[in-house]
Amino acid sequence: MAIATSFHATVLLGTVTPNPPIQTRRIPGQIGKLRLNSNTGLPAQKWAKAGNRDEILECISGVNVVAEDDDDFEDEIQLNIINMNCELVDPQNLMEQLKILKSINVDGVMVDCWWGIVEALAPQQYNWNGYKKLFQAVNELGLKLQAVMSFHECGGNVGDDVHIPLPRWITEFGLSNPDIYFTDQEGRRNTECLSWGIDKERVLRGRTAVEVYGDYMRSFRVEFNEYFESGSICEIEIGLGPCGELRYPSYPAKHGWKYPGIGEFQCYDKYLMKSLQKAAEVRGHVSWARAPHNAGSYNSWPQDTDFFRDGGDYGSYYGRFFMNWYSNVLIDHGDRVLAMANQAFEGFNIAAKLSGIHWWYKTASHAAELTAGFYNPSNRDGYAPIAAMLKKHEAALNFTCVELRTLDQHEVSPEALVDPEGLVWQVLNAAWDVGLPVASENALPCYDREGYNKILENAKPQNDPDGKHLSAFTYLRLNPDLMEESNFLEFERFVKRMHGKPVSDLVAQMVEPFLQKEP
Repeated sequence: MAIATSFHATVLLGTVTPNPPIQTRRIPGQIGKLRLNSNTGLPAQKWAKAGNRDEILECISGVNVVAEDDDDFEDEIQLNIINMNCELVDPQNLMEQLKILKSINVDGVMVDCWWGIVEALAPQQYNWNGYKKLFQAVNELGLKLQAVMSFHECGGNVGDDVHIPLPRWITEFGLSNPDIYFTDQEGRRNTECLSWGIDKERVLRGRTAVEVYGDYMRSFRVEFNEYFESGSICEIEIGLGPCGELRYPSYPAKHGWKYPGIGEFQCYDKYLMKSLQKAAEVRGHVSWARAPHNAGSYNSWPQDTDFFRDGGDYGSYYGRFFMNWYSNVLIDHGDRVLAMANQAFEGFNIAAKLSGIHWWYKTASHAAELTAGFYNPSNRDGYAPIAAMLKKHEAALNFTCVELRTLDQHEVSPEALVDPEGLVWQVLNAAWDVGLPVASENALPCYDREGYNKILENAKPQNDPDGKHLSAFTYLRLNPDLMEESNFLEFERFVKRMHGKPVSDLVAQMVEPFLQKEP
């Protein structure tokens, strides 16, 4: 039986002190999520967990970690906590792992509340039993809770250890009406999440997709009222697309995508095509009621396509029309679902997740971003409209790849014309410009001090006249590799630095002998 749930960690950043330039060796391995929150001094801020992991795409099932002040910290445990019958699995092991988190001053955990588990069998029949026991265990240790409304499928991406489909009643309906799913130009359906084309269509047994999400969120709010009232639940993250991210599923591994492919547009279901047709009629060009025919395939490179190449059709009158429509569908979806979330969780913090697509960033078209719905070519800021939409609902932004150095990524894949540092700078500033709290996470495994120092650098930029800094950082992920003594000591040092605490040389002396053992 498939089982799922994981833990992640968060720490408030506080005052970040500079790290000494000590060189250590990169230790291989994969990690999951850890979240670090900074104390901005703002009242009851709303902040979000967002991100993308290019070739290490990740759809975590379960529990993350949250921190509430400069002295607190949280981390992630392995999957395999709640099964498909919504039963808590191995509670003794769960408590042991929670105690480990507590011992290093973690403040709380983030929990993915899977739509495919809770409302699995029939519409509006919710089973929260496993989550009740999980929340109780977390609460008994005095840890905070961040809950994720996970309206997407888990499984199919690199790093997914379990498979959690959408609710059975949804997948059964999809057999007779597959247009409820995002669809590519070859007609392949993507069952990771529902198409935004049915956000306002009453095709789900009399309900729209947004109404289904709203009913689910209201059920959660009523079921866990005691944790809201006590303050144990400090944030609700709202899933807005594949992997919980606000983006189109433009680069699915299940359909053969491989890094650094540009991906494909995902608008060929009948509902989105109807929307495109209406937009073309309003524009006065009915011939534009089509998606680009020359945009390549999942693993194309920009220069190989007439649409994305330099001077390509993306900049034509039709190209600009299509990209405006495609990106506005994304923004409108976020707008509708977050409005519903604020109704369900009135007065409580909500959050949204955004992916960081940094490959092909140094090209004019930014092709991989365009297929994902981020209309961000070199002559246009595609993230400012998204930040404005999040600001409208007071939902914070969480972004990714803050540990990545452009030079390192270029050495690994020079052909991909990557620039994670440039992307991070653009997105963070788009959010800060409208006064949004910004959280972030690492895109790839990170165990060494060099990577941690890069995170610290992005967490609190030096010499910023306005004192801008991240409100949180989510670390991916607590696992056996991270728990190895040398890795864990370095990790603890990093956590203290994120909290602005001074770290003695003794810690470094303890870490270095372990690092020397590596071949």
